[in-house]
Amino acid sequence: MRFRAVPIMALAALSVAAQTPDVRVSLRELTAEAIKNNPEILAAQKRYEAARQRPTQESSLPDPMVSLGYNSVGNPLPGAGLGREPQANAGVMVSQEVPFPGKLKLKGEMASKEAQAEFQRYQAVQLGVISRLKQAYYRLQYSYAALDLLAHHRELFEALLQMAVDRYSAGVAAQADVFRAQTQISILETRLVRLEQERRSREAEIDAILNRATGAPVGRPVEPKPKESTATLEDLLASARRNSPMLVRGQKMIERSELAVNLAKKEYDPDFTLNAGYYSMGSMGSMYELRADVKVPLYFWRKQSAGVAEQAIGLSQARHDYEAVDQSLRFQIQDAFLSAQASAKLMKIYAQTVAPQASLELESSLLAYGAGRVDFLSVISDYIMSFDYAMNYYDESLNYLLALARLEEMTGQPLTD
Repeated sequence: MRFRAVPIMALAALSVAAQTPDVRVSLRELTAEAIKNNPEILAAQKRYEAARQRPTQESSLPDPMVSLGYNSVGNPLPGAGLGREPQANAGVMVSQEVPFPGKLKLKGEMASKEAQAEFQRYQAVQLGVISRLKQAYYRLQYSYAALDLLAHHRELFEALLQMAVDRYSAGVAAQADVFRAQTQISILETRLVRLEQERRSREAEIDAILNRATGAPVGRPVEPKPKESTATLEDLLASARRNSPMLVRGQKMIERSELAVNLAKKEYDPDFTLNAGYYSMGSMGSMYELRADVKVPLYFWRKQSAGVAEQAIGLSQARHDYEAVDQSLRFQIQDAFLSAQASAKLMKIYAQTVAPQASLELESSLLAYGAGRVDFLSVISDYIMSFDYAMNYYDESLNYLLALARLEEMTGQPLTD
């Protein structure tokens, strides 16, 4: 089933610029700043850069060992008996530990897979931070739009209050009409306070994501314009399989675990150490030594066999982890897709049908009240209905954009500008 991104259509007639600051800020600008300054992204980037240094370390031979020494005869002083006693000598020996062929290559490949997995984690952190930034941005935009709408309706209620006062003064309306209008204005005041708090909270959240100083000005968001999309649920799921950092990371960890099993099996093969030495015998002929020491896996049934079993279990765990992430991601993508789909439909209904009808009904009610054909409760009811439908449109607009932001994070597919 397809869904189309619905542009944020203006209920512009219901909005005013009273809450609009001079500075407008775009999501693109904030995103670039977040990628540059967000500490979570920078930390993940450094972890990846550090992981890239490990493959060459793991695939290199152990450091050789150089031994200097002497044997003396007659007393412990260096050179005692040198040239007279066959046992007296001074020399140097170099030892190099050499793992069985193939082990170092496997260790380097494992470290490379870990580095690739770390890169995917870095990508996931970046997508997550950008998604949080987008959601905070959309909520901030929503709070400004809702504040404008509330301010406008407050003016309308004040005009209605004045109408009720005039009619009461003329003796053609009850005093209760005045009280009802005053009550609705007070109710709007409470919602204004709550929305102002929401606006400040979202600005603080954006400052934190961007690593700005507390209280740094953000500005008013540019009206979001989600581009049209014909992506189906199957398209999004396929994109997630290709691009989701968490799934790709899981696959890299499976590949790393497969290499770990192969390395554990190679532990049955013995490592060895090569030794080469030169010894000066003084006036006697020099002595040379060449030796190979072999490490025998004598207790393989307790060490190597258990090591292979351990890595095999780790491989099974990695596969189950991948399946768990895949299933969770499938559900979350479907849930966000259905949410976006429903909000897109509701936005059209509110903008094209419900809100215009409520506006016409309110105009008719006002004319009838001025002529004394309807009571004040009917007018109040129509005012509240018109306001609620306008707010519902903004609510669904916000829900739609939040769903797109979540889908972008999970699929790696751009769905918004």
